[in-house]
Amino acid sequence: MKFVIIGAKGQVGQEFAKHLPPDQLIGLDIEDLDIRDQDSVRSTLAPLEFDAIINLAAFHDVNGCEEDPAAAFAANATGAFNVATVAGEMGKKLAFFSSDYVFGGETGRAQPYTESDAAAPLSIYGASKAAGEQLVRAVLPTDHLIIRSSSLYGCVTSKKGWTFPELMLQKARAGDNLRVVADQMMAPTYACDLACRVLELFEKGASGTVHVANSGACSWHEFACATLELAGLGTDVQPVCSDEFPAKARRPAFSVLASARIHEFGLEPLRPWQDALKAYMIEKGEIA
Repeated sequence: MKFVIIGAKGQVGQEFAKHLPPDQLIGLDIEDLDIRDQDSVRSTLAPLEFDAIINLAAFHDVNGCEEDPAAAFAANATGAFNVATVAGEMGKKLAFFSSDYVFGGETGRAQPYTESDAAAPLSIYGASKAAGEQLVRAVLPTDHLIIRSSSLYGCVTSKKGWTFPELMLQKARAGDNLRVVADQMMAPTYACDLACRVLELFEKGASGTVHVANSGACSWHEFACATLELAGLGTDVQPVCSDEFPAKARRPAFSVLASARIHEFGLEPLRPWQDALKAYMIEKGEIA
């Protein structure tokens, strides 16, 4: 199966490239097409020979989305619509990547969100991603795969210049005072596991919405502590409330994802986040 990956230079795009032979991948990025312009998408994809599209292009800056909602919806909703429209014209299956931030994390919630739970975003980023999902479903009722994931990290550094475990290790080694939010629960997801699972879903012919996140849940504080413990660093990490880090965008207090559909495809849930973090640390060369 040959894939076009839009957003190929991003963290997850580069992860896919590690798991696909060169002859099964066409990587495109912002210099190749503008997903906000349907003609740009059409003229770029029309000459290419491929089987499916993986659309990773997005406006990911959660606070930046609050400052510029038009830009957020142009990339995350209109862009999703444009790629889906061209995929439909060409008869190609599309994977669109969404986020745990489509959920609101209501107070007191302890059950992970599954695919059937209703979206209730708190931020412009979450709303724009939820809109993108709806548009993809409307344009490609049967030929879409919507992947919701959360709190990604991996050996490829993201465009913001760091991933969370990297940042914690850097700060600890620099002797910085570490204060990390302890009242936001999520499912940290190793980009390697995400890419491999999405390729498995394509092999299984999966469609519809599927949650792909490492199993279990933790706070950012717990994630930081686990990272430093694996690295053998005894740095003290102070747990704090999210109120101590004011931000333009509201984050859900609980956005843990789990899949109620994964067994439909003959697959098991992804490994626990602790095991994935250890694998990351080994791949990164932090531990043997």
